[in-house]
Amino acid sequence: MIELRTPAEIDAMRPAGRFVAEVLATLRAETKVGTNLLQLDRRAHEMIRSAGAESCYIDYHPSFGASPFGKVLCTSINDAVLHGLPHDYVLRDGDLVSLDFAASVDGWVADSAVSFVVGTPRDEDLALIDTTQRALAAAIEAATVGHKIGDISAAIASIARADGLRINLDFGGHGVGRTMHGDPHVANDGKAGRGYPLRAGLVLALEPWFLQTTDELVTDPDGWTLRSADGSRGAHSEHTVAITADGPIILTDRSFLGVD
Repeated sequence: MIELRTPAEIDAMRPAGRFVAEVLATLRAETKVGTNLLQLDRRAHEMIRSAGAESCYIDYHPSFGASPFGKVLCTSINDAVLHGLPHDYVLRDGDLVSLDFAASVDGWVADSAVSFVVGTPRDEDLALIDTTQRALAAAIEAATVGHKIGDISAAIASIARADGLRINLDFGGHGVGRTMHGDPHVANDGKAGRGYPLRAGLVLALEPWFLQTTDELVTDPDGWTLRSADGSRGAHSEHTVAITADGPIILTDRSFLGVD
């Protein structure tokens, strides 16, 4: 069921968005060559406890997951792009890191993701990250009253295709509110002018993610981590966005912290 939020409810979601933004900004600043993924998960867990927030991941067990996730942060490295289960891995120079984090504050959820490189970057990795960021910006621009879900999807796809990327439709954006995943689904490709009409009060997690040379995924033995089928690298950008009569509001905006 698609739920629309009142202006007061959208205001009530702001603390969750701000908290998720702060956690990702902190983790990004603290993630360096030599950082262990389990250390990042512990740091996120500490921030959740300190804020009195709740993890959306630790008990999460959808049909595609082998078991409850058991951690509070998704850490996808290099050819992993989604649902990366934190494990005993020490980051190396040039690793492409995608962090995805969702939490609940006072019963409201926000969800966001960021990709970056630790150490010496490859030009192709920076280009891929830039594509996801520009696709997210295009998606947010299309998230206005009077448009349709297909307009968001088409905006994302136009950026990806212009950069020669293929698009996977298995995972995409989604409604967010009292729970992390709700209706409607927002695919990263679609036809403009099609689908559910965008109305004031709709809150969406928009999340373009792409792989460098494929659109096919394989699942790690951990039952969670999704990697490219050909070993090429992936990147992922996500924000929680509220559609209002005055335009989209990025609830997980990190710019107030001096980061993108």
